[in-house]
Amino acid sequence: MRDLHLHTYYSDGTLSPEEVVKRAADKGIRTIAITDHDGLKGISEALNAGEKYGVKVIPGIELSAKVYKEDFTSSNFIPTRDVFMHILGYDIDINNEELNQEIENIRQKRIERNMKLLAKLNCIGCELNEGDLFKWAQKDYIGKPNFALALMEKGYIKNPKEAFLPGKFLRHPEVRSVRREKIHARKAISLIENAGGKAVLAHPMKIRALKGNEEYNFEGLEALLDILQKWGLVGMECRYSTHSKEQTEVLEKIAQKRGLVITSGSDYHGPDFDPSIDIGVFGKDY
Repeated sequence: MRDLHLHTYYSDGTLSPEEVVKRAADKGIRTIAITDHDGLKGISEALNAGEKYGVKVIPGIELSAKVYKEDFTSSNFIPTRDVFMHILGYDIDINNEELNQEIENIRQKRIERNMKLLAKLNCIGCELNEGDLFKWAQKDYIGKPNFALALMEKGYIKNPKEAFLPGKFLRHPEVRSVRREKIHARKAISLIENAGGKAVLAHPMKIRALKGNEEYNFEGLEALLDILQKWGLVGMECRYSTHSKEQTEVLEKIAQKRGLVITSGSDYHGPDFDPSIDIGVFGKDY
């Protein structure tokens, strides 16, 4: 079994790279990918731990990206706004200069975004400061899950998932108005390719621009894949911790039809997050 979507405390996970590798080994999973958000710092530690525990570790990354609505010119699906998504990269050279320079640019933009998020949360009555966030960050990365953990410790919520309820906390309209500039998906794929890697679309069912009021827009997903494959996308994460069995089957059929590699990922962030998600969990109801 492979789990190709795991986070460590070098991004918004709560476990060290070695702890993640050991947990995978304890669960009998012998191939994993470390895919921290916008960073590569945990890869070397994970590779060393892989040798120690007999787990193959694939160097990876998860990049936040967007496709402009204007990019859908030749499609029947025209989104009303830019489409935001995550692109996973596998088998990358962690010393690639171009990729590391872009990671530093992203890091600076994230710092600016976080200060604005703090200000907005304080405006809606959630009193947090920078120190509260770093209690939940083992390294220098602060992402929205760190905000959720800080809100929980302060007593505003009972568990991190509540921070993402519609209209609440990190989904409050004032807070959601703060957006970090994302790189274009074409650039994200190019960065991964130029670092010797392969680009895969992460958790497609979570792409908000494709979520209608009642049903997910699979026609929109097909239109998005037309664009991304033209730019070099080679795979799609069809098996994912919150996908239903039916969703997984539909995604696998789409991937097979298009010749895309099918990948599996839990998106595990550590035991302090959703207890139903663990390494090797690729579905919510099966």
